[in-house]
Amino acid sequence: MVHITGSKDCGNSPKNLFAQDVAIALETGEIPTGMLSDDVVWHGRATGLIEGIAAVRQTMAKRPAVQSLVIDHAISHGKAAMANGIATLTDGTIRRFSHVFDFTSAKGNCVATITSYFVNRRREE
Repeated sequence: MVHITGSKDCGNSPKNLFAQDVAIALETGEIPTGMLSDDVVWHGRATGLIEGIAAVRQTMAKRPAVQSLVIDHAISHGKAAMANGIATLTDGTIRRFSHVFDFTSAKGNCVATITSYFVNRRREE
């Protein structure tokens, strides 16, 4: 089971909370149906361009498991949002991440595009 510490930015903002939930889903690989559009586009230096929900799920299945996750910030405005934090993986890697989302509409309940940035380092023994 993944230990998750959420952001304090989500108090009274459903869109901030949704941004946090998307980041958690991307980091853990557990993506609920409807969270991402069927034709979602994911840009990332480590992953390249990934198009479509099926391709996103395939990519997620290949990633190492997450042991713990801390969401530092989850912020939204209009049709855009971002979330950043630190994922500690079961293989000892510590991954800092920042995910930037564009929603399909201003309602902010489905993601159309994702741009992700990662910095990985091995846990210091």
